[in-house]
Amino acid sequence: MSRETSATDLESVLAAAASAARPFAESTPAERAEWLAAAADALDAAAEELIPLAHQETRLPAAPRLKGELARTTFQLRLFGEVLRDGEFLGATVDHADPAWPMGARPDLRRVLVPIGPVLVFAASNFPFAFSVAGGDTASALAAGCPVVLKAHPGHEELSTRTGEIVARALTAAGAPEGAFAVIHGVEQGVTALKDPRISAASFTGSVPGGRALFDIAVSRPVPIPFYGELGSVNPVVVTPGAVAARGEAVAKGYAGSFSLGAGQFCTKPGLLFLPEGHGLDDTLREAVSAVAQQEMLNDRIAAGFARKLADLRAVSGVQPVVEGTQDGDAFTPSLLATTAKEFLAGGEAVREEHFGPASLIVTYSGQAELIEVLDSLEPGLTATIQGEESDAGFVRPLLPSLTRLAGRLLWNDWPTGVTVSWAQQHGGPYPATTAPTTTSVGTAAIERFLRPVAWQGFPDALLPEALREANPWQLPRRVDGAR
Repeated sequence: MSRETSATDLESVLAAAASAARPFAESTPAERAEWLAAAADALDAAAEELIPLAHQETRLPAAPRLKGELARTTFQLRLFGEVLRDGEFLGATVDHADPAWPMGARPDLRRVLVPIGPVLVFAASNFPFAFSVAGGDTASALAAGCPVVLKAHPGHEELSTRTGEIVARALTAAGAPEGAFAVIHGVEQGVTALKDPRISAASFTGSVPGGRALFDIAVSRPVPIPFYGELGSVNPVVVTPGAVAARGEAVAKGYAGSFSLGAGQFCTKPGLLFLPEGHGLDDTLREAVSAVAQQEMLNDRIAAGFARKLADLRAVSGVQPVVEGTQDGDAFTPSLLATTAKEFLAGGEAVREEHFGPASLIVTYSGQAELIEVLDSLEPGLTATIQGEESDAGFVRPLLPSLTRLAGRLLWNDWPTGVTVSWAQQHGGPYPATTAPTTTSVGTAAIERFLRPVAWQGFPDALLPEALREANPWQLPRRVDGAR
């Protein structure tokens, strides 16, 4: 029986988050860095309790998967501490009064980013640590100075409850205000919270239908709020003729490993493989895919949805099996299918949509022009990959505008299923990959989603936020009168 937060408890959570918003916003970046480190330390200390619980609820292997994912979770909490200590995220900018300004006398203007307010985070199913209770959305919102209400995913409710208890206790023990973090359960409770005027922004990782429904609620409220949804992505991989000739076997094996990783339940799973006609890699692909062991999916609902969509794909005219995957309950071996570019263009939605599970589709192309035509027919996603040789520059360069239109992250001779957490990372893309293509949900720039700019004109120094005072007491990197 699933957990559901009572209406009374939900009201208490929302009221506490609203009460915490002001003291949280008034905390210093250094204080918040300490709070995040305390949460990370507490999660690391609870690893022997949390990892078995995550394995029990999600069927994911404890090692190396869940152990590594918990390490990623605590790493990103600490990395946002570095962001806070660095201070550039505040965008502090000072323009002193200038009577000779070409536009006319300029007043003293100072601009800085401030927390947007309480944030509602909808946790993901497929990463029970890194994109869930204490995941990147939570870490970046807390770093920004925003209380977080976390709507738990029903796929790992016990883990969510326990992780939430650990995080909330660690934050308050380190000095964060009461109400800075809480976990709620239930579909209707999540919708109620999203509609509540005390929530100032929301984030989501999941399916296109679910994310779009929540997005529509967020923007149709009497006071609309930003909604940062990560939805669907097919993540195409283009293999050039030069790459086939130089290292086709390695590319085929790498692809098989990438699309079947974690039973294909990654948002960055490569779902389409574009190969030149006559590539000659069928036997290698067949052998590599057939060697992948059967894997259980996260839950029976996801397994049933995958089986249904895979059946739809198999039924499309012109789609032929390369490897027929098998199903045993909620466990699958990978399926690999193939079609031509011409048949793909006529194949409709079933060949273009994301199949969340261990299946992928090969599309063979006759030349550069046909490849560009097919790429231009795709919906945008999170990633687009090129497997090529430097000698292929003349073939690849005309593809880049199409690939740039498609994705927020382009890869050269790598696989998209690795998404590191770093300063330069971009995990987002045009709709339906995300509802906010100018932002990222992974990496340090994720903090920008939960900040808004405020300009201060003509204020005396003593009344300015510390980030904008003349003496620069926090020693922030700032732009002053146009210069760094």
